[in-house]
Amino acid sequence: MMLERDIERRVVEIAKKNKWLSFKFVSPAQRGVPDRIFIKGGRIVFIEFKAPGKKLTDIQDYIIRRMVDFGCEVHVCDSVESGCNALSL
Repeated sequence: MMLERDIERRVVEIAKKNKWLSFKFVSPAQRGVPDRIFIKGGRIVFIEFKAPGKKLTDIQDYIIRRMVDFGCEVHVCDSVESGCNALSL
């Protein structure tokens, strides 16, 4: 089973090879934000990475639902494949 950080690292590598811009999303004043922001061709995608079988925390679930309500594209990915699918790779 892959660790969350390994899934995230591999998806970032693949995304960068496919000309996606990627930033680690850190918000000191707000816990629960997704791990990464990916940007390409005007498309902005937020991804929360999880180890296989791990669930969102309550605050992560709340923040992601709120972001979606505001029109953001947000994915929760627990594999390299699901991360690549979120970015249409």
